[in-house]
Amino acid sequence: MSLPKVLIVDDDESSRQLLSEVLEANGYEVGAVEDGSAARAELSRDGGYRIVVADLRMPKETGLELLRHLRQQNSHHGIILMSSFISGSERELAEELGVHALLEKPFRLTEFLQVVAELANQKTIVITN
Repeated sequence: MSLPKVLIVDDDESSRQLLSEVLEANGYEVGAVEDGSAARAELSRDGGYRIVVADLRMPKETGLELLRHLRQQNSHHGIILMSSFISGSERELAEELGVHALLEKPFRLTEFLQVVAELANQKTIVITN
């Protein structure tokens, strides 16, 4: 059984790179873009993505705006939002829109992988140095 394709959406290049490397080391195929509008374009171009991991606060289009757009399109993507601070109203809106998980930075990579694995219906995770 192959693992689902994951799209990382974060305006911080080092975060995109780290999360991509960790997922790839665990057998996932990964794409990465810098904001929500770029994510929309990538998801339109490549229908193979099943999970989207997006930063909450980004220029051009936030993670919440991307989530809202995907739900309006009746998207069935698994959505994980992450941020260094998630307000109560942001948390409530994300839950109303059907987010699968909210991760507060900094988070442990094992926690991140566990959430992705749950969405992928996988149980095993591997951390490499």
